[in-house]
Parts: sequence; C-alpha cells; structure tokens
Amino acid sequence: MGRLEGRVALVTGAAQGIGAEFAKGLAAEGAKVAISDMDSGQTVVDIIKQAGGDAIDAPCDVSDEASARAAVQKTVEAFGRLDILVNNAAIFTMVDRASFDEITVDDWDRVSSVNIKGVWLMCKEAVPEMRKNSYGKIINISSGRAFKGSTHFLHYDASKAAVVGITRSLAREIGGDNICVNAIAPGATASENVLKRDTALGASMEGTMKTRALKRIETPEDLVGACLFLASADSDFITGQSLVVDGGSAMH
Repeated sequence: MGRLEGRVALVTGAAQGIGAEFAKGLAAEGAKVAISDMDSGQTVVDIIKQAGGDAIDAPCDVSDEASARAAVQKTVEAFGRLDILVNNAAIFTMVDRASFDEITVDDWDRVSSVNIKGVWLMCKEAVPEMRKNSYGKIINISSGRAFKGSTHFLHYDASKAAVVGITRSLAREIGGDNICVNAIAPGATASENVLKRDTALGASMEGTMKTRALKRIETPEDLVGACLFLASADSDFITGQSLVVDGGSAMH
C-alpha cells in the first residue's frame, strides 16, 4: 500500500514539467489526483490511469478566484475530499530577465498575480475542505533564488520570496486545524518549458551547476521525493518550513 492511499491531491500547473512529475509521483503512492492547469491535463491523467492510478483533469487559472474555486469543487465532487494541495503553477519561462529598473509594471503585476495571488487563492479555496477532515498538507513551490539573492529577475525572485512568507504565516494560522504548510525551493531545473526555451541549457544552467555541491543538472524527478515526504504522514509534525532542493547551491 502506498504512503498516500486514501488521500486526494490537487496539483496546479500539472499539465507538464515539474507539476506533472509531482502528480505522477503522488498517484504512484496511492493518491487520487486532480491535474489543474490552464492547459489540458488529460495527457497526464491518461498516464496516471494507465499506471493503475486515478486522476481527473480540473482546468484552472490560479489567478482567478472563480476558477480556483471551480477546480477545488471539481476535485471534491470527483473524489469526496481534498487532503493535499501542491501550489506549483507559476510564471517563469514566459518572463524575460531584465534589470530591476527595466521591468515593466505590467510584467511585475503579471508575475505577482500568478506566483503570489494564485498561491493565496488556491489556499483560500482548499483549506475549508481540509478543515472538514481536520487534516491537510499544503506544499508551496518557492525557488532557491529566494535564498541566494540573484540578479536580473527581481519580479520572479520577489514572488518566490513571498511564497516563503505565505508558507510561514499560513502555517501559524491554520496549524490548529491540523493542516501543515511547507514549501519546496527548487534550483534551476531542466523542465520541459526550460528545455524548449534553451535547448542547449546554455551558460546560465552551466553556471548554476558550478555553484552546486552536487555537480549536475537538476531534473523534475529530483523534486518528487521532497513532495512525497511533505505530502505524507512522514512529515505530520513539520510545518512552516522551506526545503531547498538544488544540489547544494543555496544552503541555509
């Protein structure tokens, strides 16, 4: 029996990349999984079902309150409950790096709308369902950049630092409901969209690799173990924490 047998998870940004690996990993441990993304998650749903798991496609724009509510409602209607929320959806590859004084207000607001407001909205909709069972696991995805101090991506870095703040404050606020709130902070990861944007992985990926204690490229699969740990009973007395998974680039 898997560690998550009987549990229900909703993963945002799960139609591809890191989110898809989280969803498949959760399903492999027995969880029923809702794939929530602006793009269709049916391919991931099919992969999970072919492997013997159970999943649904629950489309969602995390920056829209009604859409976030609908995704949670569809999950509960399909599976009867919600135990695990993985806030993975974020704007990253669609945003160009720039000096802080060259970032436009529109770009700043676009990143914040998904990466900050989206996390808050999904928590706002999911927590009432978790409270019904006096149990829940919320896993927010931050970034190792928030712990290192990096240049030319301030709107993204600020949004991921905000995720750490949300994680800590929300953990305090809903700990009495037996809901754990933690974060994973990945390093630069060779996900689908990153590879599409930079097929050679480029100087930036190589430069990041040199800062790591473990000298290799990070893949989406490297993050799944941390997600499963934080989603399972193994971490029932851990909350408000941020686990950096980046091969030892940022150490704190």
